[in-house]
Amino acid sequence: MHTTTKTISASPNFTKIEARASALAPILNRLGIGILRYGLVIVLLWIGGMKFTAYEAAGIAPLEIHSPLMNWLYYLLGERNLSNLLGVVEIALGLGIALRYVAPLVSGIASLLSVGMFLTTLTFLFTTPGWETTLGGFPGISAMPGQFLLKDIVLLGAAVFTASEALAAVPDQRHESNTP
Repeated sequence: MHTTTKTISASPNFTKIEARASALAPILNRLGIGILRYGLVIVLLWIGGMKFTAYEAAGIAPLEIHSPLMNWLYYLLGERNLSNLLGVVEIALGLGIALRYVAPLVSGIASLLSVGMFLTTLTFLFTTPGWETTLGGFPGISAMPGQFLLKDIVLLGAAVFTASEALAAVPDQRHESNTP
């Protein structure tokens, strides 16, 4: 039995496309990292700022009331004060993440704290009534809180990535020389 191997060679046009794609990849990577980081910053600053309004305080109250992690704060601080506190936290985290090129350690820590915040808000999917019964229950979710909270999965991923990227940029003090 005789076997032959056929070699497929790329056309010159395909080779040019590959070269351009290869050159484009690092540009898209840098652009994507910037959009992810500063998109997360904008979301945190905007939503954090909204927490200072009566509209937002009333809108998140059902989430807080049904949450075993948050309801004690709701009853301790009240609707507006808890909303204001959350606004301060979200704005502080957004500003911290924005400091990546000035203070990468601060940015990394702010990103890690954001991971905790998004994990907390994702628990609202399970503690706040929101499975849409007209769709047969799970996986049909209502617009509020279900679909409203689903975005936090992407924000959680963004926070994990920005934490990793910022912490990787922190200078390693153990390997720097101690010469004056």
